[in-house]
Amino acid sequence: MKTVNWLLTATALCASPLMAETLDLEKDELTFGFIKLTDMAPLAVAYENGYFEDEGLFVTLEAQANWKVLLDGVIDGQLDGAHMLAGQPLAATIGYGTEAHIITPFSMDLNGNGITVSNDIWEQMKPHVPLMDDGRPQHPISAEALKPVVEDYKDQGVPFNMGMVFPVSTHNYELRYWLAAGGLEPGYYSPEDVTGQIGADIFLSVTPPPQMPSTMEAGTIFGYCVGEPWNQQAVFKGIGVPVVTDYELWKNNPEKVFGISAEFAEENPNTTIALTKALIRAAIWLDENDNANREAAVEILARSEYVGADADVIANSMTGTFEYEKGDVREVPDFNVFFRYNATYPFYSDAIWYLSQMRRWGQIAEPKTDEWFIETAKSVYRPDIYLNAARMLVDEELANEADFPWDSDGFKAPTPAEDIIDGIPYDGRMPNAYLESLPIGLKGQQKIVGSEVQG
Repeated sequence: MKTVNWLLTATALCASPLMAETLDLEKDELTFGFIKLTDMAPLAVAYENGYFEDEGLFVTLEAQANWKVLLDGVIDGQLDGAHMLAGQPLAATIGYGTEAHIITPFSMDLNGNGITVSNDIWEQMKPHVPLMDDGRPQHPISAEALKPVVEDYKDQGVPFNMGMVFPVSTHNYELRYWLAAGGLEPGYYSPEDVTGQIGADIFLSVTPPPQMPSTMEAGTIFGYCVGEPWNQQAVFKGIGVPVVTDYELWKNNPEKVFGISAEFAEENPNTTIALTKALIRAAIWLDENDNANREAAVEILARSEYVGADADVIANSMTGTFEYEKGDVREVPDFNVFFRYNATYPFYSDAIWYLSQMRRWGQIAEPKTDEWFIETAKSVYRPDIYLNAARMLVDEELANEADFPWDSDGFKAPTPAEDIIDGIPYDGRMPNAYLESLPIGLKGQQKIVGSEVQG
């Protein structure tokens, strides 16, 4: 396990001109966990640029083996907070899997994921993919192009296996969304069967992010959904082709969050604001001046204690481009967004989308009212903490007043149909109406009984 420590003297802390003198920190020695993914960048940048130090925080960053170990570390107190899948605080709080009240005062990023298939599957998909005038595939690529391939495997009695990183990960829900939008059944969960493979055309299973390329190369899975740099790694290794990015699935969709226990926030309110301030500054730095700092960020992330992938692989997506097939490099300036578009604000509507997908696929087994979705979101996502931190940064002239949604009620404007791959808009204020609008998935009073959808 790689560990990074701030070694600061009391003199250095006192000398820091930007240190927040108004916060009386309840705890100043903190350990944060992360997974080796590009979107842990705000943590690495806050560490390397001294933003934690400016807040009087002695921080240790520790890479974690997988998402479950990371969540358990936050719950049992070995970690004070962590880079988390957005679904993790929500699932823990409602008692799906491990039960614990986890909150998030800070959203880590937008976009950043892709769906990759093996070279062999891509060759079978290509006849069904429309081409542009220059002969390159037309993006976004629908899962309709995968459907005849899956049907052929089914006729041969071969299970079509794909990987995602965790049952409550964005990657699981994005892969399911893409498949369902193309007319494929990604399978359901029930209280008795948590494999998520009930009635599935495609069998999804968990694979840790760094192991995705090698697992696909071994033939255990035919494709996967994961964050960077593990899609670009498949291109560099010549073993696979990313067929769609999550930016193409849902423009500027929410991704990771920073999670802490509700108990930590209650016992350490000033420390919570201080760490949020440091993370906001890191996000600003990552996006400022039209991503001018991204090359420096790539150098940081490439280090073994952080992501530990080749800088060229990380740069392929972090610097505003994305490579699909070898040599097919396209401009995608918003593939990774860390601060633009209020990326760091913990919107209730983002939380509700994750909860809607849990309900859609049976992880939430019983129907819930719109009020339940909204109240659950409010118990986990904490824009009040975020805005307190932002206000202090503005007062300290470390952030711009205009960059924060001070008057937000916590809900984004509805996502229009043209920004989502299946043309179905999303309004976080009406989760049940949204579920009704999706052709595949549980809705209304439906539930999984045995291996069937009933109701």
